[in-house]
Amino acid sequence: MTDEISHLLKSVANALPKVEIRQNEQMKKHTTFKIGGPVRAMLFPQKEEEILKLCQMCCETGLIPLIIANGSNILATDKKINRIVINTTKLNEIILTDKDNGVLKAGAGAMLATIAVFALESGLTGFEFAHGIPGSIGGAVVMNAGAYGGEMKDVTKITTAYVKKTGLCEFEGEEHDFSYRHSRFSQTDDVIISSVIRLQNGNKEEIRRKMDELSEKRRTSQPLDVPSAGSTFKRPVNGYAAELIDRAGLKGYTIGGAEVSSKHAGFIVNKGAATFDDIMNLINHVKETVHKEFGITLEPEIKIFS
Repeated sequence: MTDEISHLLKSVANALPKVEIRQNEQMKKHTTFKIGGPVRAMLFPQKEEEILKLCQMCCETGLIPLIIANGSNILATDKKINRIVINTTKLNEIILTDKDNGVLKAGAGAMLATIAVFALESGLTGFEFAHGIPGSIGGAVVMNAGAYGGEMKDVTKITTAYVKKTGLCEFEGEEHDFSYRHSRFSQTDDVIISSVIRLQNGNKEEIRRKMDELSEKRRTSQPLDVPSAGSTFKRPVNGYAAELIDRAGLKGYTIGGAEVSSKHAGFIVNKGAATFDDIMNLINHVKETVHKEFGITLEPEIKIFS
């Protein structure tokens, strides 16, 4: 594996000289949990053609890259990760392609908050729900991210992705296979390049007012001042994860530097020095306790790389 990665990095340096390569880059610098050890190499493409070429080169070498942007839904091991990571944060262009029909296109690394502000300035409504979600549109489409009654399935029209067997593909409408915190991309190695979303024309002041209201709700109810990966668990069929965790008496419970937030029991937070094991041990303790108390098995919403 190491020889394959070394060969790939040399090829990338020759074929794509503008792609930044950072070897032994710490994942904790690129996750909102602020946890994660060094990866073999992290690559930063700036253009769509660069990430496409990177995907092709990885495929030819037999390597499966880990794709990240803001790292807002990731818990990574503290140990060395012998993998290639492609960081899409520089693929963040947002283009208004059809103002009359409320259509815009965003690169996979474009932050949801930035897209929401772009939509506001363009007088487009329908994306306010995403303003406070600390992720990129690529990751949001993968997991059908949502909040306050809105989900990516409500606005996503077309997604362009690299598929290992067929190359560059477009997926439209129902082809996304959206469901709760799931899309057709969730269990695949496909790499999202960009997405087209459709909104509606609206009143800027009303859009801004709604965004402000949702931001205030988040500030008062969520632990935004400490590192986390957002909601730790998916909503179970019967009930809400935060309510079950609270009823189990786990609000404020700690293991090492990890804590079930005393502000919102649905969040496990890093109190400053949490390790991967601290977070995992606390996740498992919460799952075991809730199952023992209520017979309900909680499923993590975050992606775990160990």
